Amino acid sequence: MSILIDKDQGVRSPALVPAADDLARDDTALTIGLINNMPDTALKATERQFMKLLQAAGGSRRIRFHCFSLPSVKRSPEARWHVESEYSDLADLKRQKFDGLIVTGAEPVTPNLDQEPYWRDLTDIIDWAKTNTRSTIWSCLAAHAAVLHLDGIERRRLPGKCSGIFDCEPITGDPLTRAAPAPLKVSHSRLNEVTEGDLTRRGYAVLTRSARAGVDIFVRQYASRFVFFQGHPEYDALSLQREYLRDIGRFLARERETYPAVPVSYFDTATEEKLARFEKRAKHQRHPALASELPALNLRSDIAAGSAAAVIFKNWLGFLAEDAATTVPAR
Repeated sequence: MSILIDKDQGVRSPALVPAADDLARDDTALTIGLINNMPDTALKATERQFMKLLQAAGGSRRIRFHCFSLPSVKRSPEARWHVESEYSDLADLKRQKFDGLIVTGAEPVTPNLDQEPYWRDLTDIIDWAKTNTRSTIWSCLAAHAAVLHLDGIERRRLPGKCSGIFDCEPITGDPLTRAAPAPLKVSHSRLNEVTEGDLTRRGYAVLTRSARAGVDIFVRQYASRFVFFQGHPEYDALSLQREYLRDIGRFLARERETYPAVPVSYFDTATEEKLARFEKRAKHQRHPALASELPALNLRSDIAAGSAAAVIFKNWLGFLAEDAATTVPAR
């Protein structure tokens, strides 16, 4: 899928089969690739979230946006049809240099990242991106996979899932966080972490951290500037709610053993009280039909979903544009 993102005209309809000239460099636009490896239930939502984010961050700047997915990520027939019919072939990614690349995580199916079925495809992209992009963003599990491949940094299992909206503080004057709100309110949703000590010992620079969630954004410079997010700055206001309800459904269907914790600083007080009562009931009357009796959910008024991401991605696009003006790589 190739889309031209233009603030004045909005997001244009995707070209289902991109023409050869559509993949050629447009000197008036930044070329951004999204390798979307999110699970089937979040596949289309992730496309929309990143397109809206880039449109908001781009201002008057034109952006050529291409979607890809690793072929080794397991998909349902419906999701596989969507990827095969509307995404660009991964081979097209390697035929040119992209200004920027965004790589999402995927739903893990093994305890060890290097045993995942998509591991080799993902590490090939990591190595390629070092010299074929100006900057690449690695999100959540993709960030963990990248630092494992690059420097042998192992992620660590958390005692419980880190899920919620967390206050993150900039700790350097890096241009990526310039003019960002303080604190940055960022969605996190993960079972593992990489620690600040492990990262700094191997030469990574930590840009933001949370007292409760740990490292948020960190970077490392190769020929490309690699930017890593442990959180999900692209998440919209309801993303964590969808995940939470999904996990409750899995518990009721006995697809997971533990009842999910309520996302931190996300629902209002009255909703948290209702959810606590529902949890007690669910543990005693565990049945899929009980999901229909979940209470109405209301979010806190101050979650500010996406406010930090808009500033960070605006700064990221500005870096790409500035670098493009001073560097003319061979294509």
